Amino acid sequence: QVQLVESGGGLAQAGGSLRLSCAASGRTFSNYAMAWFRQAPEKEREFVAGITSRGGRTSYGDSVKDRFTISRDNAKNTVYLQMNSLKPEDTAVYYCAARLLGSDSYNNWGQGTQVTVSS
Repeated sequence: QVQLVESGGGLAQAGGSLRLSCAASGRTFSNYAMAWFRQAPEKEREFVAGITSRGGRTSYGDSVKDRFTISRDNAKNTVYLQMNSLKPEDTAVYYCAARLLGSDSYNNWGQGTQVTVSS
């Protein structure tokens, strides 16, 4: 198991930016693909962005393409989510998740960090 701790959430105005961080510990970080998900009140959890174990490939949900950027620093055991041009509909709890190479599901999750975007 890898332990994940998110940070960087908070309040932002529409059009503003925030950067989330997720620090991992407990296992070899570079053996895990990483992702960010989010869940707004009364909505299902939504995939936001993903990155492969060495950072060579990224993917994004349609609602955040061209606004959010996922990256990772394997030397620091950390994955980031740079969020630009924030919209009120980005308001949600953001979760970091890890998927061990060879596994088909994300089964390591952080506790989440709240992001609130005001109009």
